[in-house]
Amino acid sequence: MAAAIAVALGALVTGAAVPTAAAAAPVAERHDTVQQGLNALVRSDGMPAALASVTDGKGHTRTYTAGVGDIATGAEVPRDGQIRIGSNTKAFTAVVVMQLVAEGKVELDGHIDTYLPGLVHGDGIDGGRITVRQLLQHTSGLPNYTNGLSDDIRYYEPRELLGLALRQKADFEPGKGWKYSNTNYLVAGLLVQRVTGRPLAVEIEQRVIRRAGLRHTYFPAPGELRIRERHPKGYYQDSVGAPFTDATEWDPSWAWAAGQLVSTNSDLNRFYSALMRGRLVPRPQLGQMRTTVPAGSPFADGARYGLGLVSTPLSCGDGVYWGHGGSMTGYETRGGITGNGHAVGIAVTTQPGKATQKRMDEIVDRALCSAARPGKG
Repeated sequence: MAAAIAVALGALVTGAAVPTAAAAAPVAERHDTVQQGLNALVRSDGMPAALASVTDGKGHTRTYTAGVGDIATGAEVPRDGQIRIGSNTKAFTAVVVMQLVAEGKVELDGHIDTYLPGLVHGDGIDGGRITVRQLLQHTSGLPNYTNGLSDDIRYYEPRELLGLALRQKADFEPGKGWKYSNTNYLVAGLLVQRVTGRPLAVEIEQRVIRRAGLRHTYFPAPGELRIRERHPKGYYQDSVGAPFTDATEWDPSWAWAAGQLVSTNSDLNRFYSALMRGRLVPRPQLGQMRTTVPAGSPFADGARYGLGLVSTPLSCGDGVYWGHGGSMTGYETRGGITGNGHAVGIAVTTQPGKATQKRMDEIVDRALCSAARPGKG
């Protein structure tokens, strides 16, 4: 295993395409930044693999890789391979809810008990006081069900996960604070199913994946453990420096509406582009999604949370970028899109510590800032 890890940390696969002569200097700078950043994530941070996709304002995409896709065999990282995108799923779930709001089937400031009567109740928890907006914004005070998860790697039903949350006390009264909780999106997923009468996976497929033209994104079926298309393996570590354990096919059902989707960096760029251009929800509802409150952990300094969307300030002072990011067993994703349509998505194949997460954010920031400068494409 030690030899295999040494191969993983030392092997690099360069993915930059050759730019045209007219745009060579600015484009090369931006894309060299991305490749160098991925190389550093592998060499210095110990990530088995790193992948990125950079999409310009015209929809042209470049892909990059570093490291190896399988530390046991040294196989190459599949270019733009599928990954588990974790909490980026929340943005998809939020889009479905906001479509239902636009259709008049859900009231954004309506209470959860209106749609799921008697379901969300516990110690300090009252679904008659929690609104749909508060769910999507993480201001409901619902405790995180992941606090009650055991180490069992198995299939979980959504109602079972909700039960884990309701055994805990509310974090705060609805609307009186902000705290990131997967339970909010678990309940949002249950709301979608109750209102539409169809599984959440079907609604996301029909309402989001197909409308956005995503060809490599899907919601795994119950018991579906294998990733369908070419992908790098995802790994788990008990602690920094501990051996890697292959977690690629660990059951993802514990994440459900909060984090179960599989996608690619390029598809994520395409999704956020379609969303921000008003192709997935009407402009009034998109405006609500972009109405934010200050956010804390696990997001970057200065980040603000809307309704399934996060705004992060650019270090170059040229506004913000919009996205979400996600952490899932075996994978971590970071990225977003600016107002001029430039998008960057980055993934690594293990869940990193906070320092590495920050470096991933810095790679995204540098690439988007470079694109924002005059003459930088």
